[in-house]
Amino acid sequence: MLLEQIKDPSDIRQLSLPQLEDLAAEIRRFIIDIVATKEGHLGASLGVVELTIALHYVFDTPNDLLVWDVGHQAYGHKLLTGRQVDFHTNRQKDGVSGFPNRFESIYDAFGVGHSSTSISAVLGMAIASKLKGEYDKQHIAVIGDASIAAGMAFEGLNHAGVSDANMLVILNDNAIGIDPSVGALKDYLTAVKEGRNHKRNNMIKSLHFDYRGPVDGHDLKQLIKELTKLKQHQGPKFLHVITTKGKGLKQAEEDQVKYHAPGKFDSATGELIRKEEKEYPAKYQDVFGHTLVELAEQNPLIVGITPAMPTGSSMKYMMEAFPERALDVGIAEQHAVTLAAGMATQGLIPYCAIYSTFLQRAYDQLIHDVALQKLPVVFCLDRAGLVGEDGATHQGVFDLAYLNCIPNMVIAAPLDEIELRNLLYTVQLGIDTPWAIRYPRGKGVKESNWREEFKKVNVSITKNLRKGNKFAMISTGVIGNNVIEAFKKCETEDWSHYHFMFVKPLNEEELHHICQTHERIVTIEDGAIKGGFGSVIAQFVAQHYPGIPVENLGVPDVFIEHATVREQQEICGIDIDSIVKLISESFE
Repeated sequence: MLLEQIKDPSDIRQLSLPQLEDLAAEIRRFIIDIVATKEGHLGASLGVVELTIALHYVFDTPNDLLVWDVGHQAYGHKLLTGRQVDFHTNRQKDGVSGFPNRFESIYDAFGVGHSSTSISAVLGMAIASKLKGEYDKQHIAVIGDASIAAGMAFEGLNHAGVSDANMLVILNDNAIGIDPSVGALKDYLTAVKEGRNHKRNNMIKSLHFDYRGPVDGHDLKQLIKELTKLKQHQGPKFLHVITTKGKGLKQAEEDQVKYHAPGKFDSATGELIRKEEKEYPAKYQDVFGHTLVELAEQNPLIVGITPAMPTGSSMKYMMEAFPERALDVGIAEQHAVTLAAGMATQGLIPYCAIYSTFLQRAYDQLIHDVALQKLPVVFCLDRAGLVGEDGATHQGVFDLAYLNCIPNMVIAAPLDEIELRNLLYTVQLGIDTPWAIRYPRGKGVKESNWREEFKKVNVSITKNLRKGNKFAMISTGVIGNNVIEAFKKCETEDWSHYHFMFVKPLNEEELHHICQTHERIVTIEDGAIKGGFGSVIAQFVAQHYPGIPVENLGVPDVFIEHATVREQQEICGIDIDSIVKLISESFE
């Protein structure tokens, strides 16, 4: 086995071309075997195996700086840079990260969990090298999985083209992100691949890049030849590489969406291992998607927007039912938010389905284009809270804090699928400010059909789920279900449990009542403690009832790394057992 002999990239440079081709086959088999049992991202890394080998063969990594964008393409890179033995721990607690991580390896020049950052980062590195007099150092950005279409990538290209920075941008063109690529740029790149765009009409070349390609991204000999040539040239360079996402596994090539991150499958046949799944509880994403279709059937003003996540967010159901009223705008979160703002000015009701961690990328648009103008955009914040194996780059734990400080925002966090459904119904009845509705990934809690008759939600609603006479636990969102389960294990009349569906506006009338009838308050949220829901409660209590102690439970002031959601909850002390312990200690 050649792969077992590779301890670092210098070992690759001793191999012949036939040996490199054998190594490519071994890497593919290794990735397939590991992901089949341990899960993770699959198709992206399979598509860049030859490119990965060629890069480490031609360039002097880690002295030459290599950045992967998006980072889920980097499994092969990790195998060739000393992490092969530990790769079976990929995405597990205390194991290898699923993305490049500067704290994990000197070969990971830049952390990349979100897309479209590589060109700007590599340009910064190249300028730094020049200022330091390191003129022979190479700087390479591999940008793929539709990341080139995002605004920041264009900003980086625009600046790099007028610099003399020694950098190479490699476009891994596979025409798909997680879902198929969309937009005019995709059409342009397709025309380039098919030879319908003459080189003098080349957009990248017009930005002053030394453009080469397109080349076959699975032809090792050609890749090594092109990279060796480009290495000799100074200034900004661009190599257009054509690859097939999922290369080497028939099912992954044929169903690139499903095999982006397929879960467990048979490594020999490629067939997915089906889990025995009950119809209920339903996934929060599907509750959102099906409810939106149901509402859109009755309300022609409803439109749907998602930035490149139609399958993950379940916006696909709206796109299938009303293709003219549901838009995938590509990896373009800033555009998605301001597009929704424009629609809202004209009386439409835009539901912008966007992952909590990705809304961070459009924070200025959220403030300047939506909230400042009091536009009734509905932000459906998917993957809110702790997200599990994707880890620190994807945690949806900051939204309550970063939204709560914005004037005119309404922030809602449903306890379960039915509350989510009713919130989605309520907003289309008529709102005059933007709303954010946050919910997690995965299954809900209702063991029966959630399709109940719609009920309008009052923004001052607070639910007293358990009556006590001494202490009050106040939760918001689905983490309240952990509290409910914890109380089932504790016999006590001391504790009350309140669920605040709305973080903003805060139900101050109910808070006054809680403070007047309890001597201690504990808040719990699956979000950042600093600036979050609990801090708002603490401020209120400190102002009006300074003698009542308030304890805030949630995500501490650290980045929570990859692990299961349950393990991450344990780290934060918001899992069921931790809550039981807190309740039990109050008896002592």
